[in-house]
Amino acid sequence: MSSNEGYHNKIEPGGGSAGDEQSSSSGARGSHGSAASAAAATSTQLHQQILNENTYLKASKQAYFSDEKVLIPDDDRTNIGFSFRKLWAFTGPGFLMSIAYLDPGNIESDLQSGAAAKYKILWVLLWATVLGLLMQRLAARLGVVTGLHLAEMCYRQYKRLPRWILWIMIEIAIIGSDMQEVIGTAIAIYLLSNKVVPLWGGVLITIVDTFTFLFLDKYGLRKLEFLFGFLITVMAITFGYEYIVSAPNQGAVMEGMFVPWCSDCNSDVLLQAVGVVGAVIMPHNLYLHSALVKSREIDRRQPKKVSEANFYFFIEASIALFVSFIINLFVVAVFAHGMYGKTNRDVLDVCANKSMYEDAKLSFTDNHNLTDIINADLYKGGLFLGCTFGAAAMYIWGVGILAAGQSSTMTGTYAGQFSMEGFLNLQWPRWCRVLVTRCIAIIPTFCLAMFSKMEDLTNMNDILNAVMSLQLPFAAIPTIAFTSCAAIMGEFVNGIGNKIVAILLTIVVIGVNLYFVVVQVEALQIEGGMLALVCIFAILYIIFVIYLVIHMAACMGNKWLMNSRWVQRWVLPSQNSFSIKNANSTYASLRLASTQ
Repeated sequence: MSSNEGYHNKIEPGGGSAGDEQSSSSGARGSHGSAASAAAATSTQLHQQILNENTYLKASKQAYFSDEKVLIPDDDRTNIGFSFRKLWAFTGPGFLMSIAYLDPGNIESDLQSGAAAKYKILWVLLWATVLGLLMQRLAARLGVVTGLHLAEMCYRQYKRLPRWILWIMIEIAIIGSDMQEVIGTAIAIYLLSNKVVPLWGGVLITIVDTFTFLFLDKYGLRKLEFLFGFLITVMAITFGYEYIVSAPNQGAVMEGMFVPWCSDCNSDVLLQAVGVVGAVIMPHNLYLHSALVKSREIDRRQPKKVSEANFYFFIEASIALFVSFIINLFVVAVFAHGMYGKTNRDVLDVCANKSMYEDAKLSFTDNHNLTDIINADLYKGGLFLGCTFGAAAMYIWGVGILAAGQSSTMTGTYAGQFSMEGFLNLQWPRWCRVLVTRCIAIIPTFCLAMFSKMEDLTNMNDILNAVMSLQLPFAAIPTIAFTSCAAIMGEFVNGIGNKIVAILLTIVVIGVNLYFVVVQVEALQIEGGMLALVCIFAILYIIFVIYLVIHMAACMGNKWLMNSRWVQRWVLPSQNSFSIKNANSTYASLRLASTQ
């Protein structure tokens, strides 16, 4: 049987697949013998409920990796601790995942933080990226060890109602991210066409170009990954060019990156720091990464192969997020050097006698005789670069934003596909999935672009960042829960150190994001019935997060919760789902007792 065959066979409730039975029986006849059987019985008594529900789609209907899987080369040399050939074979999923760190929403957050705080909160960007890497590592390990991505595991681990709520929340995050990508792409087209294509026209173009790019995956998995790599390279070159021509103070950049302090920072700077964290860590990206790693052919019956895959995927993700951090750093530094402390009049003085002066007059305005500090956004950033460094800088900026919008649009589509496959055991044709998601994203964006001003699109970006920040618990908590469950992960379960670090960091990030949401809600000045609705939503939101936390504690083996009749009835899935023989990590079953 192939390494993945067991996951596409029907598993009856309370029983494992044929491969599971064979593996368990052969292990029981080994040296561990009765000890392993006793451990299995003990664990089954403590943990009840993991894999009785199934989301088995035919391979031909799965997204991204359905037609081919990348083979991992074998290296018979026993003394080789690291192989670049193997790293190359594993390279791809991490870079696709990293594109979410480079979407137009992130780029706008970068330029706003640079304009508002100069280099003072670069260290926040650095540590937000590190935290993102830690969470992406857990998501990738879940996919590698179990052969199931996060949404598929949620289908097995949660009752029907919470499962549907999780799916809706992740869809909201995906649609919110898609709206930011539409806005970024429309602004890029507006800049590059010298206003020949209006904003609403750019919004409509995003429908066509997304379908065009998605058809490219018909040419093979590696070619698709190469396309994403090319778009990341375009972003690195374009934003790197802006960094070189602006020539920021390198010493100040280094200090802002490695000195975790922010002297003389007001509430606006604090809000920008919070916005950076919220923009970097995207909830649907955890679902995406856990699915992308399934594109590699890994023999999950061999612990050595699984451990090797975890190692190389972590290295690849580290490299990919380092590249994304450098690109984000370029953007922050460029606008920290050029825009920090500048008023609208300062920019207009620079734009005088330039071809984009009339556009600048319409954009850099305020009600205080042009004395207000610049309220930066993607479009104003392009105009500023064009006035300061020439028209070429503005067009190069537009190319970078276009690459960011296109690449993140495609990865968002895959995230939506995986989410639907996993949560609903349902698969739509990719064109249908794109059409529905993109239409939902385009309708409000088109109305704003048609009937409002550029500033309204920027304000929508801020609201969308707040909306996506709300969704983070619905990705982070399940990821920690499943990777901390010994029955799911076997010998690859999170250690106590990993559990503590992951939980503490998640609490910090969720707290920071909720603060950002509260500030955004206060800025909207909601009153009356709308305020009552927001309060009701907040109460329901907190209750559901507590529900997920209880489930997470049960997954980690809390005996009091496991034995609670209320938890067994309302929180944990159906009977026998925590049974060892139903765990996907069949080779790790015999070691489960040592983790209890």
